[in-house]
Amino acid sequence: PNLSDAMHRAGEIKGLVKITPGVKLVGQALTVRSYPGDWAKPVEAIDKAKKGEVIVIDAGEIGPAVWGELATHSAIQKRLGGVVIDGAIRDVPEIVTLKFPAYARLITPTAGEPRGFGEIGIPIRIGGVSIFTGDWLVGDEDGIVVIPQKKAVEIANRAMDVLERENRIREEILEGGTLSSVTELLRWEKE
Repeated sequence: PNLSDAMHRAGEIKGLVKITPGVKLVGQALTVRSYPGDWAKPVEAIDKAKKGEVIVIDAGEIGPAVWGELATHSAIQKRLGGVVIDGAIRDVPEIVTLKFPAYARLITPTAGEPRGFGEIGIPIRIGGVSIFTGDWLVGDEDGIVVIPQKKAVEIANRAMDVLERENRIREEILEGGTLSSVTELLRWEKE
């Protein structure tokens, strides 16, 4: 939430489901454009990805699945940071057991087929957000935020300011204040 606040509520990928509860996703994007159910380029991206990177797949918002347990095992071997899919994922119980950070538009039991269409490392758009290879992704139970690579340091500094402000407000509330009094809410209300 602090990153979202620091970005003035921009950068949130909307409409994806968190697959792996209790596991955070952090890393730089390696983007993939594939076609629904075509898992060839996502699997190829695993081989091309560097340690810590997050595979971000535009698979047309529908199934069949372009990712499952075997792709997850491969990504874990490469020590990748997670996967974000604008399309379908399968083998959810296994992925949860492996604690691999994953988000997807939908879950399906149906596997796709490798056809080899698509591209790796090109700009994509998911959930209303443009994503480029190298952009940072941070995901938790509240959702995913995309931070443009060129603004990462600035946004991180702003997020720290937001956190410090929230910590101060929390302390004042715990000392007996109310949220409206601490934030001077009435001052902001229109007369």
